[in-house]
Amino acid sequence: MAQNQSQTIPRDKFLTIAVNLLYKAFLENRRTESKNVFRDMAAGRSVHLTNVQMEDRSQVRFDVALDHTEFRGKLNFGAFRASLAMLVAQLSDALRAGKDIKVFTDQGNPDNVIFGLTAATEEDGEVNVMVLGVDSSETRGSIELRLQYLDPQQFAPEAEVAPASPSS
Repeated sequence: MAQNQSQTIPRDKFLTIAVNLLYKAFLENRRTESKNVFRDMAAGRSVHLTNVQMEDRSQVRFDVALDHTEFRGKLNFGAFRASLAMLVAQLSDALRAGKDIKVFTDQGNPDNVIFGLTAATEEDGEVNVMVLGVDSSETRGSIELRLQYLDPQQFAPEAEVAPASPSS
């Protein structure tokens, strides 16, 4: 992941940063604050999370966005939070185990990637699958963590599914 013109960071370190930022913003943070960020993202806005100081003392801005065009059912904070909790857990487990997580790159823009680890949840009989993507293009001026729902039909029926928490 390119952080600026002169620095790159290993994928596992980057994912660790991303997972920690998402955990703090949505799972550890106060529900009211997390819900406000969710509302902004659900409305199509990219939201500033924080600035992270890198080893070379440079500052990198991290934003977060949500693409819920493939979400099945009624998207609410509870369903989003359940999906995100599953995704954070899946990524954390893979990082701890030292697994090599596949990365899918946008052919037209190598700074747009999706990490090949999915989080499937079920709410009201509808299965939804969330992934983490990143836009790290220099023209953005920030790193955008993209939480994205994918069409669940493209995944095998044996995909791990966890029930979502009650609606909010």
